[in-house]
Amino acid sequence: MAARIPKPRVRRTPWDRFDDEQLLDLRFCDLALEWEGTTLESHVQQVWDELALRDIRVRPHIWLSTEWFSPDGIPGVAVPFYLAHPRLLRLEKTMMLEAEGGTREDCLGILRHEFGHCVQHAWRLHRRGEWRRQFGNTHKPYPEIYRPNPASQRFVQHLRQYYAQAHPDEDFAETFAVWLTPRSAWRRRYAGWPALRKLEYVDELMRELRGVPAQVRSRKRVEPLSSVRRTLREHYAEKQAHYARWRPTVQDRDLQRLFAAEPGRRGEPATRFVRRNRGEIRRMVSRFTGESPFTLERVLDDVMSRCQVLDLKASGNERRLRVDVALLLTVRTVHFHYSRKNWIAL
Repeated sequence: MAARIPKPRVRRTPWDRFDDEQLLDLRFCDLALEWEGTTLESHVQQVWDELALRDIRVRPHIWLSTEWFSPDGIPGVAVPFYLAHPRLLRLEKTMMLEAEGGTREDCLGILRHEFGHCVQHAWRLHRRGEWRRQFGNTHKPYPEIYRPNPASQRFVQHLRQYYAQAHPDEDFAETFAVWLTPRSAWRRRYAGWPALRKLEYVDELMRELRGVPAQVRSRKRVEPLSSVRRTLREHYAEKQAHYARWRPTVQDRDLQRLFAAEPGRRGEPATRFVRRNRGEIRRMVSRFTGESPFTLERVLDDVMSRCQVLDLKASGNERRLRVDVALLLTVRTVHFHYSRKNWIAL
């Protein structure tokens, strides 16, 4: 039977009425956050229950940190601080234009992935010969960038940007997450794919581990929020620089072709058109490609700058032109990430 938890509540804090500038000057260790009793707890509890329903005898411990991660050899998960308070969630969306795990569906999906790492750590599954044959060598160096093949059927697709292709550990965690997700219909969804063999292996492996106590029970917490002395401003400066570093470009000739004025019509400045529609364009491209909204904002800044230099005009049907801009950015983003020269940064 699923455990019952109290209704989520928002704890009063000395800073929850701070404006963004005041919040950014706080250190993480001064936030004094707790995740128990929040909406996050209900999400964690749901995935704990999913493990218990399968009689997988591990209950990953949770702590707050700056980002999502599950440390090597520890069956636990660090969860980003902003999921523990709505004021910090709003700040994350302001600074990054999204909050990874900020919706129930996204949070559950990421938790299932991270719990996959915990299961691997709890039973040291990577030491098994069949695990290595299915997923590869866990000691393979973890890349800073990777170039996935969007057409590959050797990997499941759970988190965005074909994350299973980044490393053998991620391949297992993604496969486990698909297997664990209720009503995922993975046998039908991946019928005929080589990835189905990995799912069947995970299914067999979890049947073998049913009711078996975890071998590793470490409760260690790595980089808990209470130990992080950086300010939120320093954190976001680093995070924004990371996302802005790797971004696609749009050629002038593409913009000139897109914003070619119709005969006899002057149109509004293309820069103004893009600025007015940037939110919807960004959302469409992010949905199509999985690209970070913050990265796409920087791409749109580049586009507006070039439109201004080239003195381009926007004319014709606005809805069609908005879709055309989104399609152009989608094509450039896909080409950027999946060409031989540009890989996805982790």
